[in-house]
Amino acid sequence: MTTDGHVHTSVLLDACLDGLAIKADGIYMDGTFGRGGHSAAILARLGERGRLYAVDKDATAVAYGRERFAGDSRFALAQRSFAELLDHARELGVAGKVDGLLLDLGVSSPQLDDASRGFSFMQDGPLDMRMNRDAGPSAAQWLAQATAADIARVLKEYGEERFAKRIAHAIATTRDDSPITTTAQLAKLIAEASPVHDKHKHPATRSFQAIRIHINRELDDLQRLLADTLELLAVGARLVVISFHSLEDRIVKRFMRDAARGDELPRGLPVPDSARNPRFKLIGKAIRASESEIDANPRARSAVLRIAERLA
Repeated sequence: MTTDGHVHTSVLLDACLDGLAIKADGIYMDGTFGRGGHSAAILARLGERGRLYAVDKDATAVAYGRERFAGDSRFALAQRSFAELLDHARELGVAGKVDGLLLDLGVSSPQLDDASRGFSFMQDGPLDMRMNRDAGPSAAQWLAQATAADIARVLKEYGEERFAKRIAHAIATTRDDSPITTTAQLAKLIAEASPVHDKHKHPATRSFQAIRIHINRELDDLQRLLADTLELLAVGARLVVISFHSLEDRIVKRFMRDAARGDELPRGLPVPDSARNPRFKLIGKAIRASESEIDANPRARSAVLRIAERLA
């Protein structure tokens, strides 16, 4: 339970810690602090000389974290996107010295459970969806001015929504008469615009997910950070990423695979793998939550954990 009243359970916690291969005097980064479950577990394995630097876009999460870990000189938390981690590391003087980086992608449980944040169609609230409520347009503001074509593209590309055009048309038509400002309004509109409903999934699930990803530039930020890990991480450092969405996981999987293969060389060229200059090596296979963890925390069902180690 967090101090703001919302339950938060860290997903794949033990597997993350094992994947990071934590050294007591190492330097680590948590790019998605959330409510600090992973950070607390990392700190528990660090000695007095170890350091953990965390970031989060969400001002509420940062305020909570600073209060929770007040007085721990090994820990520092900043409000910024993980896309800025290399800049942050340079400011801290640790670029190229980080021994492990953890990313727990997507929206956190407290964000989903707080109706005022507008992430969930399960509770009525203002249609916001911003992880950083001081940056960029809210979901309501974007839906009010985006073209139907842009809305359809976002729903299709980020939500893999098969009725994207129908839903986008319904949004564009409705907003002219009645502004769409709440989660309940949008969820109802999407349900009515969807000709077929899945038995076990609310018709608004994919659209809400797509709009959230777009509003927060989640995939763009992820791609930027992954490209920066070559400068951010020390040799032998571990990159540990939990994804909850197929598009996120695809990006992570492709990055780790390509970085482990190294440079593209002409086919048939008689050179050893080391000559390809691989940047990472893969550590094991993708890890998923056990049935017991899923039973205890249903949100772990879609989690996929991938681990890679930085090479020289």
